[in-house]
Amino acid sequence: MRLAAIFLAASSLMGAGAAYAQVPVKIGVLNDQSGLYADLGGQGSVWAAKKAVEDFGAAAKGLKVEVIFADHQNKADVGTSVARQWYDVDGVDAIFDTPNSGVALAVSGVTKEKNKVFINSGAASSDLTGKACTPNTVHWTYDTWALANGTGRAIVKTGGDTWFFLTADYAFGHALERDTEAVVLANGGKVAGKVRVPLNNADFSSFLLQAQSSKAKIIGLANAGGDTINSIKQAAEYGIVEGGQKLAGLLIFLTDVHSLGLKVAQGLNLTSAWYWDMTDANRKFADAFAAANGGKRPTMVQAGVYSGVTHYLKAVEALKSAKDGAAVVAKMKEIPTDDPLFGKGEVRADGRHIHPMFLFEVKKPSESKGPYDYYTLKATIPANEAFRPIGEGDCPLVKKG
Repeated sequence: MRLAAIFLAASSLMGAGAAYAQVPVKIGVLNDQSGLYADLGGQGSVWAAKKAVEDFGAAAKGLKVEVIFADHQNKADVGTSVARQWYDVDGVDAIFDTPNSGVALAVSGVTKEKNKVFINSGAASSDLTGKACTPNTVHWTYDTWALANGTGRAIVKTGGDTWFFLTADYAFGHALERDTEAVVLANGGKVAGKVRVPLNNADFSSFLLQAQSSKAKIIGLANAGGDTINSIKQAAEYGIVEGGQKLAGLLIFLTDVHSLGLKVAQGLNLTSAWYWDMTDANRKFADAFAAANGGKRPTMVQAGVYSGVTHYLKAVEALKSAKDGAAVVAKMKEIPTDDPLFGKGEVRADGRHIHPMFLFEVKKPSESKGPYDYYTLKATIPANEAFRPIGEGDCPLVKKG
């Protein structure tokens, strides 16, 4: 009996030791926690990352996952500094989200240098899978090429053939303007002018007056978040739409429409990777998100964080390690993507996650059944058409010919 008791005790200790031998994984959500992009990502993205870990059942699958976060303040130097601290000192294996293309491009470079993983959901520049692609970066949710070829093409084909751009003056705005201008010209349209606007701008009056005087049919807003909200509100004050010109919000988030209200936002066309009220799985996620986030519904960025974390954990589980970033990303490209929010897809050789995109129109107030019931689906853009064809973005990871 005594020997049996000793054996059982030893077995228990061995079992406890096995439980502690889980693969450590540390995830950092790096985004805007306090500025113009905080609503579309912020703490909602942190919640989404933690929810993905929970739903994946990480602990039961041998992974010990920790999620931390930081505010990059929309400054590339701050984002770079946080990334280096996380990678060099704090043991972070992967960085997620990171709206602001200037910050994202800088973080992507540091991630390659440190051989970690960067899975971007919030930043838009298509350069992340083009000339700036790396073996360590995955671009998950949307990009400027997809936005341009969704919203931009739809507007030109319905008669909006002369454009004036109000462009956020940093990497994201430049890329969105570039990609949209290419679509406008390719479809027989013309660009009457453009103006660069400082990030996080409060007064759009002089820029809107330039756009108004151009007589262009379409004023393309190559901005996002708080800048989009302010430019649309001030355009209404100047009676620009009443005067016959139309606004093209090239990147509109659910949170922007909520802030604007349907009376102002109605009729806007927009392209999105995800909408909370499209499927039962989306609604279930959105209900859980709302319960934890003051009744708000999630944006496509926050849903993209959930989806990206899920696929990242699948790759780490398969490798039984998170330490070799390039190996993890290679495994992510090898395994087909499949999760409740984005469904089936793939990560291409250039790091671009492939899935359908959707063209929506913002409802009239009379059409909405309640808060966050804002979109009507106009068209689904198939996965093989939604993003730039592989090989056309100058990514050195893609073999030519």
